[in-house]
Amino acid sequence: MQRIDHLLPWSSLGTERSLSVFRYGAGERKVYIQASLHADELPGMRTAWELKKRLADLESQGLLKGVIELVPVANPIGLDQHVQGSHLGRFELASGKNFNRGFHELATPVAAAIGERLGNDGKANVALIRQAMRDELDGLPAAANQLEAMHRLLLRHACDADITLDLHCDFDAAIHIYALPQQWPLWKPLAARLKAGVGLLTEDSGGSSFDESCSLPWLRLSRAFPEAEIPLACLATTLELGSMGDTRVDQGQANAEAILGFLAENGFIDGQWPAAPTECCEGMPFEGTQYLFPPHAGVVSFLREAGEWVEKGDALYEVVDPLNDRATTVCAGVSGVLFAIDRGRYTQPGLWLAKVAGREPFRTGKLIND
Repeated sequence: MQRIDHLLPWSSLGTERSLSVFRYGAGERKVYIQASLHADELPGMRTAWELKKRLADLESQGLLKGVIELVPVANPIGLDQHVQGSHLGRFELASGKNFNRGFHELATPVAAAIGERLGNDGKANVALIRQAMRDELDGLPAAANQLEAMHRLLLRHACDADITLDLHCDFDAAIHIYALPQQWPLWKPLAARLKAGVGLLTEDSGGSSFDESCSLPWLRLSRAFPEAEIPLACLATTLELGSMGDTRVDQGQANAEAILGFLAENGFIDGQWPAAPTECCEGMPFEGTQYLFPPHAGVVSFLREAGEWVEKGDALYEVVDPLNDRATTVCAGVSGVLFAIDRGRYTQPGLWLAKVAGREPFRTGKLIND
């Protein structure tokens, strides 16, 4: 195992932060895994520690068949943001920016740099594109702030990976996966191993999140150069490991074993591993996800649990205003999986309280919430 510590620039006087990458194995193929880019989403960090131990053991046995890079703490900035006892890890306090938005777009500069050199050899094209991605990120001017520097380091380590896992969670949620629809068949074994509740599929959810900044350039380049052989060479996902409180030892261990089994299935680990379950959740268009908002302020009482299937018209939660004696029941507008609910129990208009993944697309434009 090799530990790589990157010192982040722009620290305050007398302080410094670093980003640590743990590299296991060797070879041409590569897996990249990071945890808790939203720094208060800790199930991924707990899972990463289990992976860290297991990968060290597998490496010592000579069972790794490629490079696996692991970043257990992907956001040292957000991990340090505590305000009067509350951990605020989703947005950078200095700028208000979501830590998982605005990653550097690679398709356009890569196309300009190498478009005329792409040909019919898919393997050669992949190598050419990956080198151009590295060159683009290495050639950028100095980062203007610590967040930008952190973003670039994360993307630099992931841009040439065959498989990228970005480990997150939601407030109160079933395990679920975000991915390109073209790659859903490849993700189904991992979803089955994790007993995920739903796969949310779209080509571009808006916002330039980390996983799409890794996978989407390949789709864009393949469409920009249809005469060239360009495979979707980065299998990338945002993997939501359930709820924010899902940090029990058994949960972290189960998540890690599911991920390792998936990597073994894809040729990165030798040895005997359990086969993926045959039953798997459904992949649904992210354009078919309904966000349900409260009609007025008040105390929230949820009437269904995250992970349940609900029918259109089913009551999901009640909002009570005790000053004006208003009690409003909010119902599902689509049939599907109630995959996430808010953790707060006091709400105001404009704050989502429930997310239902339906089978029929109806949304356009930016699909992801901040």
